[in-house]
Amino acid sequence: MDPKLGNAHISSRLPGPAINPIVENSEEPQPSLSDLHDFEPKLEFDDTELLSPAPLQKDVMVDGFVLTEDEEIEPADIVNPLEDDFEDQLREDQAESIVSVKNKCDFLGTDKQGRHIFAIYASRFPEKSQMEKFICDVIKEIEPFVENDYILVYFHQGLKEHSKPSAQLLWNSYKELDRNFRKNLKNLYVVHPTLFIRFIWKFFSPFISDKFRQKLVYISSLDELRQALGLSKIKVPNSVCDFDDQLFRSKSSGTFGYGYGSGNNSTTKQMANTVQFGAPLKFIVSNSPCLNSIPPIVRKCVDSLSMTGMIDTEGIFRRSGNHTEIIALKERVNRGEDVDLSKVNVHVIAGLLKSFLRDLSEPLLTFELYDDITSFLDWPKEERSRNVTQLIREKLPEENYELFKYLVEFLVRVMECEDLNKMTSSNLAIVFGPNFLWSNRSNTTLEDIRPINAFIDFVLQNHKDIYLIDVNQRHTPIG
Repeated sequence: MDPKLGNAHISSRLPGPAINPIVENSEEPQPSLSDLHDFEPKLEFDDTELLSPAPLQKDVMVDGFVLTEDEEIEPADIVNPLEDDFEDQLREDQAESIVSVKNKCDFLGTDKQGRHIFAIYASRFPEKSQMEKFICDVIKEIEPFVENDYILVYFHQGLKEHSKPSAQLLWNSYKELDRNFRKNLKNLYVVHPTLFIRFIWKFFSPFISDKFRQKLVYISSLDELRQALGLSKIKVPNSVCDFDDQLFRSKSSGTFGYGYGSGNNSTTKQMANTVQFGAPLKFIVSNSPCLNSIPPIVRKCVDSLSMTGMIDTEGIFRRSGNHTEIIALKERVNRGEDVDLSKVNVHVIAGLLKSFLRDLSEPLLTFELYDDITSFLDWPKEERSRNVTQLIREKLPEENYELFKYLVEFLVRVMECEDLNKMTSSNLAIVFGPNFLWSNRSNTTLEDIRPINAFIDFVLQNHKDIYLIDVNQRHTPIG
């Protein structure tokens, strides 16, 4: 990532030619699915600079953005964020900062296609003087994950007068983003948008490509967000849930509680024996023709992806497959139909496999092992091999052990083609970590996801030592 990102020079004017704030004939982003409200609290961005025109500049289009040739920005003024004095200054700023939140953004898990979901809350914005550093910190937190497709959710609720970022700062921050941030962003969901947010978007529309514009989606309620992400529940701060509930009550005479953002899972339908997506692993093994506890659809996906021309596809598991095709295949599998994957796109098959793992009612590595695995980086290095081996061999249920072993062996084969597919053990761990393990108590935070990914990376690199014996020979515990 460009080192000047950490402390980029901020111009005193908006880039590009002077623009009339009333932008006509500019395309709106994808509309809200329900558009529940037009509530307009005094929670807006600083618009003072929008009232004065900016002088003309020469613009060029790069990666869907108009980038300005600003002669006032000199390389000498740019501080390398890797230098010691910059780190010292960061520590001093952190000591003085009034922001008490450890994370600037939250990791909400992955969607049904295995894409990482990050949340940014306006209620956590610091004072304007700290905003540039806040944005840099957010970028640093999610930077390790943007090599893969990802989703960003912005919650507008809670923005305070003293925390309104200027349009100038927002534009320059986007302009300085590394290419992967923009390219691999699949959707930007804006939750509880106000009229002014929509106006700001129209204001910048002439400078943004149609391709990027289509990534923005307005979301009017948490229920709508859950539908968009394909998740039954989303853990968000109580203030966001209260605000969402308030908006709902203002539009309806009924009462609707979100219970800290959790979905309504009160209905327990009798599942057909053919169901493989959204069922417990033990149920699938008991009701499907599973060889060595491997669900039929998993084996079919692995067999298809293992073929030459598939397993060496660049970006396999990192790129998202067509969501509509994945949903259609899942429905056919759950109806008991025999699906033919021979002519299905590689990224669709990869997405189907990730979706199977994410749809399990309990993660493959089980809720019981969550605390142990998230402590992985705290273990002394000399004890990690023994601890990992004991966890996997002794504490995983039989069917979980066999399926995990089967998938690890497959991912190792994927890893062996990294010269072509660019999927190293680290890249595979970033993709599969959140699909192998998540918490049943709260959101999996960025602090938790790092040891989870490190654990999977370690397993992939040391699989021969961990799986010296077959599961069917696991009769005595390891001392």
